[in-house]
Amino acid sequence: MKTTNNAQILCVDDETTGLMVRKLTLESKGYRALTAESGPEGLSVFSQESVDLVVLDYMMPVMNGHEVANRMRQIKPSVPILLLSAYVDLPPETLALVDRYVMKGEGPIVLLAAIADLLDGGARPRRLTATLK
Repeated sequence: MKTTNNAQILCVDDETTGLMVRKLTLESKGYRALTAESGPEGLSVFSQESVDLVVLDYMMPVMNGHEVANRMRQIKPSVPILLLSAYVDLPPETLALVDRYVMKGEGPIVLLAAIADLLDGGARPRRLTATLK
């Protein structure tokens, strides 16, 4: 798997501010970050670029996170997908498509720990919570 210094992470979210904060957070830890502001844009970047991990929002217009994750699994099934969402009641079939689920309010420490674990080959699916130390 890729190390922090050379992993390229694609972040897909329709909320521009959160997307930019995520990009800065990832880059401050040595990751290379790509961004997409919609499901279709995310799929385009995912298809064209070498991506080591995806951080994907669930609630987006045009294509939700379930639809995007499903298509990504068809294109590059081995790329880990971390679902980052404020949506609490996620369908089980969506959770089955992703490797990890983190709530948006849990903060960057939990997000970064989940990313590091997935890049190190962490098992799926598992939900990390803010109780990590």
